[in-house]
Amino acid sequence: MERSRIVVAGASGLIGTALVRSLTADGHEVRRLVRRAPRTKDEVRWDPAGRTVDPAGLVGCDAVVNLAGAGVGDRRWTDSYKRTIRESRLLGTATLAEAVASLDEPPRVFVNGSAMGYYGETGERSVDEDAPAGDGFLPSLCVEWEAATGPAQEAGVRTAFARTGLVVARGGGAWGKLFPLFKAGLGGRMGDGRQYWSFVSLHDEVAAIRHLIDTDGLSGPFNLTAPQPLTNREITAAMGRVLHRPTLFTVPSPVLRLVLGEMSGDVLGSARVLPKRLLESGFTFAFPEIDDAIRAALA
Repeated sequence: MERSRIVVAGASGLIGTALVRSLTADGHEVRRLVRRAPRTKDEVRWDPAGRTVDPAGLVGCDAVVNLAGAGVGDRRWTDSYKRTIRESRLLGTATLAEAVASLDEPPRVFVNGSAMGYYGETGERSVDEDAPAGDGFLPSLCVEWEAATGPAQEAGVRTAFARTGLVVARGGGAWGKLFPLFKAGLGGRMGDGRQYWSFVSLHDEVAAIRHLIDTDGLSGPFNLTAPQPLTNREITAAMGRVLHRPTLFTVPSPVLRLVLGEMSGDVLGSARVLPKRLLESGFTFAFPEIDDAIRAALA
């Protein structure tokens, strides 16, 4: 697309950092939302908890991408931290959606983060964007998270939801914690290993978000997951192959539940999520296979 001005919330996170790098490398002007006093001309002050954002920083933007939110896997899910996870997403999204709607010339697109957690436990059943929300904390959060974009949609701004899977990357997220274990020869399957993990390479995650920004007419939910979800057992084997390490260890389900608490449902649960709408829109994955996605992360 032509050189654009794009506002990014959550620009310091794993995906946000990679997205900003990609956009800047291609000559786009990126404005990053920050919660402190801006230090550079590309930074814009916002306070999601206080429901404020500097409107001058949004004027003239072509797209707004919201990836802000407390890390789901950063800490044990106490009641307090679950409130933090929820409020960090809902307040930030509502703040941006309302700010976007108030502009005399709103951006043409608002891409809002979401997660494959929308679908909850799917077992061996494949789901795409037509499937209803599941049950539990993450599904209910995703429903509210996406609904918080309402003001932008009502203002006529094309709005897309990036329902992201497990991102294969060294710099953060679940895989950021797995790589050191597997490199040390301490990796292995979790539970019985039959649960499906819907993964996506960081490269394809960024490319898919840019596809949602660039492609007119794309709105609503899009699953950002590779076309072939694999079981934890299959992914464990792939990590061993690529890293040339044994994968003899197994983390029993009771131990995961003891250590992780409620979050263990995310690790032991199965999510077989397919990117139906993304593929139908013409998107092509660079790293659809797990071995290649792992090698891309290492590169």
